[in-house]
Amino acid sequence: MMLSRSIGYGLIAVAFIAKRGGDAWTQGELISKEYDIPIEYLLKIMNQLVRAGILRSKRGPSGGYSLAKPAKDITMLEAIEAVDGPFRRSFDLAGQAKKNRFAGRMDLVCQKATDQAIAILKKTRFSDLVSKG
Repeated sequence: MMLSRSIGYGLIAVAFIAKRGGDAWTQGELISKEYDIPIEYLLKIMNQLVRAGILRSKRGPSGGYSLAKPAKDITMLEAIEAVDGPFRRSFDLAGQAKKNRFAGRMDLVCQKATDQAIAILKKTRFSDLVSKG
């Protein structure tokens, strides 16, 4: 499984805000500088997280981004899908390999691996990731 740079930046942003308490307004520039992320790219990702209901935004000098709900209610899967769309579950190797039996078996293995990854990401909450300890 390979996560895109956009997903990585989105996960970092949500975790950074969650670690600060979630309710505090955090400016994108702070995250950009802390993790050397291009600001325009980061703001685009953070706006996707706002549209998905993970973050909220406030304009102005005292504005920025904060969590739209408690960190315990935000899963890694939710953040990933907010940035990159639904987690891909279909590989269709059988179709590409002209319905050869081995490809059908590979599809099943890939499906099982994807289902396990989804289950792990769905149960991993940002509160678990940023808790002290």
